[in-house]
Amino acid sequence: MRKRACSSPFCVALLVLFFCAVVFAQDPTKVEPTHYKLAFENEYVQVVNVHYGPHEKSGLHAHPGGVVVVLTAGHLRFTDENGKTQEVSAKPGESRWFPPFKHKVENLGATSYNAVYIGIKNKHLNNEASLKAGPSEMDEQTKKFVAEALVAAMK
Repeated sequence: MRKRACSSPFCVALLVLFFCAVVFAQDPTKVEPTHYKLAFENEYVQVVNVHYGPHEKSGLHAHPGGVVVVLTAGHLRFTDENGKTQEVSAKPGESRWFPPFKHKVENLGATSYNAVYIGIKNKHLNNEASLKAGPSEMDEQTKKFVAEALVAAMK
């Protein structure tokens, strides 16, 4: 009598590993460690240092809703998961809210681009802030939601 190969513990383990790989495949600190370095993380926020050298590109990755704070100027092209592109000129000191998204990045400039991305892990606060503001400069309500998440992270 022949056993089915899929019922073995080995196949179950492979299946679990496959699903874990799919879940983690979008995390920029996992798939793009050259460009994204984890600075701090707890159950409330994920703070990621972002660095793209001149003309560097990334693969597709995902971010939770959050705030990007630009440290150095940059000329970037973002391509979303559907292939839609957008060019952005980022200015130092600029901060913008983004709802959860997936994208690829290309630094079109001849200089390095640096930023900090503060991802909000609290789904309720993330959803509330996303409803109040799309990708844009933060309005007062969004600033309030982000501040609440950051205060919760410090507890």
